[in-house]
Amino acid sequence: MNFVDTHCHLYDEAFDGDRLEAIQRALQAGVGTMLLPDIDRSSTPALDRLVSECPGHFFPMAGLHPTSVDGDYEAGLEHVRARLLSPPQGVKFVAVGEIGMDLYWDTTFREQQRDALRRQLLWAIEAGLPVCLHIRKAMNEVFGLLRDVGRPSYSGVMHCFGGSLQEAARAVEMGFMLGIGGVVTFKGSTMAEVAKSMPLESLLLETDAPYLTPAPHRGKRNESSYIPVIAQRVADLRGISLQQVAEVTTANARRLFRLGE
Repeated sequence: MNFVDTHCHLYDEAFDGDRLEAIQRALQAGVGTMLLPDIDRSSTPALDRLVSECPGHFFPMAGLHPTSVDGDYEAGLEHVRARLLSPPQGVKFVAVGEIGMDLYWDTTFREQQRDALRRQLLWAIEAGLPVCLHIRKAMNEVFGLLRDVGRPSYSGVMHCFGGSLQEAARAVEMGFMLGIGGVVTFKGSTMAEVAKSMPLESLLLETDAPYLTPAPHRGKRNESSYIPVIAQRVADLRGISLQQVAEVTTANARRLFRLGE
């Protein structure tokens, strides 16, 4: 079986001691394709290095993460814009991300986050790229911004989707796919209903490694080799085979991010 981890940070320092081994474990688990969202200027060098060292397995995004939006966010946006206009040699970005709004920890830069999201969303539309949206405690804000931009439909994924079933349906109606990660394996997770009820053609698998490790591995560092654990939970919830989950979600990822083109 072949899987795609549509959202992981294997360039993170959490993997500095055993990155190669973590990659090998992912490949052995059938996860041969891993997408790397960027965070900000500080993370870009490590991301670029991993893409260059493992061609064919890692595919990059370019974006300014909402928690990196601060008083100097214009410089961060300029960094993203420059990369989109002039990618490193041999690099093809598969999405603009991860971008969005995060009001969980701090609301000081709420308006700056809105501005950064709107501008990066428009850049993605201009470049013909999907977006990878990070939304935390800001679902209504993001839906409102998307409505104000006024596109009839969008292309992208709501990463680590954490909304209600009604919000999931609204996102899919707008053109978004839903990123299903380790949270779906947690006891009492509301994501179980989303993963069970929404069309399989609207779901993507992701780890967000090194974060949000699925059960029964909670408490350990997350990694891409755990994608089959998440896929199995989706299969169990829907009463279908693991093979079907693998085939459909992999096809979804390849279609959305134009992998292999």
